[in-house]
Amino acid sequence: MTSGSLKSPRRWSASGRSNRIRGLWLVGLLALLAVLLALSCTIGTREVGWADIVAALAGQIDSIGQAAVSVRIPRTLLGLLAGAALGLAGAIMQGVTRNPLADPGILGVNMGASLAVVLGVTWFDIASADAYIWTAVFGAACSAIFVYAIGSLGRGGATPLKLALAGAATSVAFSSMVLAVVLPRNDIAGGIRSWQIGGVGGATFERIFPVLPFLVVGFAISLLSARKLNSLALGDELAAGLGERVAVARAVAALGAILLCGATTAVCGPIGFLGLIVPHLCRSLVGVDHRWLLPFSALGGACLLLAADIVGRIVARPAELDVGIVTALVGAPFFIWIVRRQRVREL
Repeated sequence: MTSGSLKSPRRWSASGRSNRIRGLWLVGLLALLAVLLALSCTIGTREVGWADIVAALAGQIDSIGQAAVSVRIPRTLLGLLAGAALGLAGAIMQGVTRNPLADPGILGVNMGASLAVVLGVTWFDIASADAYIWTAVFGAACSAIFVYAIGSLGRGGATPLKLALAGAATSVAFSSMVLAVVLPRNDIAGGIRSWQIGGVGGATFERIFPVLPFLVVGFAISLLSARKLNSLALGDELAAGLGERVAVARAVAALGAILLCGATTAVCGPIGFLGLIVPHLCRSLVGVDHRWLLPFSALGGACLLLAADIVGRIVARPAELDVGIVTALVGAPFFIWIVRRQRVREL
């Protein structure tokens, strides 16, 4: 019997144990998501019982409690979709750029979408949901291309540190441009500023339905890019040697992330740091295989955004904190920790 045949059962055994552990983590994450969905429908300025929740899910709004739950249901659905989209987009961006600091907010993609929407509202008077979404997607794509082009200048190409710096500078510049455009327009300034914070409050099914096709396409493209991202993780030369068209693979995966970021920003506003935190946490659970990492990042993003929304309802009662504020409070220290954890020469 050869040495390879002796090692093979061990490899299969280790792989089986690893997949069982991943399966257990998946069950645990789904259970956590179910709990958070229930809490999101229950917790708010008005406490409601399970009877009101069940009645509201059945379409009844005969009492104040049932009416409160009926308002929270689309908010919960939007939190689920937006969190999953941003978590998955963050994992895609980290895989495409091989950058541990990649995030739709840090790389300026969300702010690019935000600036495009603000310009569309102020200069072109866009009003329909479809116009908002297409404009946001276009802005996210332009911002992503711009940041990657700037980060690719100089020796070494698009290193993680250069991309992070280019994205941060672009995000600050776009934020200043948004303020410059909005300040003279008192008629829309209040609504734009509230939207810029990022949140899921005030969600309705009428706001959610137009964005669903964009999210479905973005989810499909992103999840189908898992194997290509595994090849890209080996390095461009080795991926090309394995028959992968590197530029096409990177562009297709990035397209999925841009659709997710643009559509989410259009309906929620720019929500930062979630796409940074979630992939790192999920990578510690399931490893670097994108076939596992991407679905886990989507589920983890949904859990984190729902949890942030619930916390925002509790800490400032009877008022609320938008999820964009909560994720920033959590994400900023996490970003600093990631930077300090990575050696400068590795960035």
